[in-house]
Amino acid sequence: MRIGYYAHHHGSGHCRQADKLAALLPEPVRAQFTVFTSVSAADYSFSNISEAQVVRLAPEDEHADDILKGRAGHYWQPESLHYSPVGNRDIQARSYQLIQALDARQIDLMIIDVSVEIAMLCRTISMPYLYVRLTGVRDDMPHVEAFKGALAMLAPYPRALEAIDTPEWMPKKSLYLDFIGTAPSTDLTRSEFLTLLNELKDDAQPYREGAPIITVIKGYGGHQAIDARLPKLRELLPDAFIISLGPISDNMRHLVDIATQVKDVRPFIVHSDAILMACGLNSIAQVYYEQTPIIVQPDARPHDEQVATANALIAQGRALGWDDFCKTMQNDNGQLPTPTATLQTVPDLDTSAAALMHSFGDYDDTKAWFYEWLLPKLALRPER
Repeated sequence: MRIGYYAHHHGSGHCRQADKLAALLPEPVRAQFTVFTSVSAADYSFSNISEAQVVRLAPEDEHADDILKGRAGHYWQPESLHYSPVGNRDIQARSYQLIQALDARQIDLMIIDVSVEIAMLCRTISMPYLYVRLTGVRDDMPHVEAFKGALAMLAPYPRALEAIDTPEWMPKKSLYLDFIGTAPSTDLTRSEFLTLLNELKDDAQPYREGAPIITVIKGYGGHQAIDARLPKLRELLPDAFIISLGPISDNMRHLVDIATQVKDVRPFIVHSDAILMACGLNSIAQVYYEQTPIIVQPDARPHDEQVATANALIAQGRALGWDDFCKTMQNDNGQLPTPTATLQTVPDLDTSAAALMHSFGDYDDTKAWFYEWLLPKLALRPER
């Protein structure tokens, strides 16, 4: 089967997810895998597929000469769409691009991560699709219709992180992929890690032996909320060695000992005394099964997706919210939280996701794949 993957343009997480899934495909299927995205090559370069396998779509921003803006009001906005400008040349162009590429590349099945508009376009042209269902409250009309139109939903997180108020039918139509792993990293000893820290320092103040190490992990979908916590973090932990990974506001750099970007964050996770981070799924996937205490500061995202993830982590005892962390530090005279290993069992590496991706190589016919491989794994059945 030839698989297409639509990766939303917000941040780099959707492209990264596509890249990780591509790595799990059998080689013949991977060579025919196509990603559709409006993220530029400068903003994300794929590791597991060639640039020829990426269709860089036109953007979908509003323009002053659009006939109707993307959200034009109750009597002008279809309830099945979140965003639908009228007369927008870029959206017309990207729709033509997508449809022409689907035909030219003979795509059998789309994975949509995420866009209800692309989902509705696929259903309208009779293109079967799987819809990536992120965490959060997604019971609005556009999402519900996109979910209904899918052959199934893909949940790229453990079932344990499902929001408690998720409608009952949605999990029944979902495949839970657990967290999708990244490429294996090189394990560093504590001594090797401290040497790395001193190499990353750009001034004369090396790591101070015995100082607690706090790593602050941020993504490119938004970092201001975490940056705003840095003054209080430094106040609570004046002697800590604070590392900022990812983007940082210029006026906050003086509050950290190292501000850098790295490809492999795992050594920082393993050797830190605590992690302060947002709740994007790619980031949480890297820390969930480790013992390092987590302090969560969810970014503001539509449908409270990061808030829902944070609440689930806190409910499991796997993380502290920012306010609880501050109270703990003040009540315990600056003592950091103790390690908080999750009670969840570490799954075999990418078992669920790998099984899905390998199934695409086992079938040439999408209908046979749906009825023989996918449908038996769901708790809902279509009328026949």
